[in-house]
Amino acid sequence: MRQLAPGVHQLLGRPPHTINAYLVEDVLVDAGTPAARRRIMRQLDGRRLSAHVVTHAHPDHFGSSHAVCEARDVPLWAGRRDVEAIEHARPVPAPGRLPALLGKMKMPPPHPVARGLVEGDEIAGFTVLDVPGHSPGHIALWRDHDGVLICGDVFFNVFRPAAPPKLLTWDHERNRESMRRLAELRPKLVLFGHGRPLRDPDRLKRLVG
Repeated sequence: MRQLAPGVHQLLGRPPHTINAYLVEDVLVDAGTPAARRRIMRQLDGRRLSAHVVTHAHPDHFGSSHAVCEARDVPLWAGRRDVEAIEHARPVPAPGRLPALLGKMKMPPPHPVARGLVEGDEIAGFTVLDVPGHSPGHIALWRDHDGVLICGDVFFNVFRPAAPPKLLTWDHERNRESMRRLAELRPKLVLFGHGRPLRDPDRLKRLVG
């Protein structure tokens, strides 16, 4: 686990930066795939955990959520419009036949969501932003005083900052609107669901035009 900003740590992944999870004060943000369970639990060992937040209801973000919440006896929180998808382990697919087929693949275990998050909620010093598109209830976390943004999959940064793949995005146009909204914040540190951290306030703005 490495510190990226005061109170913000990135859990180490395999390969690094492929599927990210973060510890914000004592709140775990995202939990990778089911295969990440042991690695996440090892890194959380000895650390206080009060809650677990999922940025959106895709299996590479809530894959180990059930295991973590059960083992550490903490509540699961997620965007209000993604609650049902997590509780039934049925993500809302992108349009088209292939995404629908992907949605029938084996999913991670479901888990009850104790709190449906909405715009303006406060979590560990961050404000919840409602940024739908990649999923219906996608949220981001924004800390205004130092410009730290946890954007989930509104943007990818696998090779360079970009929109998420259309094949995996519920509503591409709404996600573009969310991209523009987050870019307008001119964040000083952007933390992605996929990819390395970005420290360039203007990079996202240039991407969305």
